[in-house]
Amino acid sequence: MIQDIFPSRLKNEYMHVDMRAEDTLIVFDKEGRIYLGSKGKEIVFPDGNDIKPHRSVYLFSLDERRFFLSLDDISYEKEGFAFYSIREVRECFSGKEVFAVFTAYHLWKWYSDNVFCGKCGERLELYDKERALRCPKCGNIIYPRINPAVIVGVIKGDSILITRYRTGFSHNALVAGFTEIGETFEETVKREVMEETGVKVKNIRYYKSQPWGMAQDILVGYYCDAEEDSEITMDESELKYAEWVKREDIVLQPNNLSLTNEMMKQFKDGVCH
Repeated sequence: MIQDIFPSRLKNEYMHVDMRAEDTLIVFDKEGRIYLGSKGKEIVFPDGNDIKPHRSVYLFSLDERRFFLSLDDISYEKEGFAFYSIREVRECFSGKEVFAVFTAYHLWKWYSDNVFCGKCGERLELYDKERALRCPKCGNIIYPRINPAVIVGVIKGDSILITRYRTGFSHNALVAGFTEIGETFEETVKREVMEETGVKVKNIRYYKSQPWGMAQDILVGYYCDAEEDSEITMDESELKYAEWVKREDIVLQPNNLSLTNEMMKQFKDGVCH
């Protein structure tokens, strides 16, 4: 999965430090596209020698390499570099740097969406004590947003429930959905499977979790069993496909970045039951 970068490590502890010339710089435009170079399928980032932002904030470190986010709303031009959407990064590149891009996007989205205080309207400031934004007028503190969501592998005998979304991502997927306020993950599993496919489930069991900065999510994976008498009644506003697919017939996604793809592969290979 995208976060499986061992022996490398993403160090996400916040530090109140200034950017150096040798540090890596992350630049997004207003549409959320990231400024990158490429060397084959390898990502090349600009650094403080290439671009000198007036304002930047420390994001994280990948091993000993420090990443900073440019807070300037200006354009940059460097030979061999271009702006890529996050989906294009997912499709065009590989390596641990893709995880860095997804995580940087998650933080950029939060910074760009929180410019003014929601309580008093004052412009927010970077907080030097922790990863937060602080209102200098009323003291309101805003932390990064993380959306909890479930990925569900619904099993019926030697088949699993495969779906495809009505819009957006066009490859095979599993049932997925966001957790509502006052709801446990297990309750989310039952509700989302019922809402999207009409299938009742039992024997819900946790598999694994995944940070998914592309949508500011934390994904929590579960397998469960379909009730014997459950039939598929697909929500056509959400899905364009929902069918029971046997292990040997499962078509995986084109890369191994997602928790969804790993869960489908686990079932296809007979690792989970």
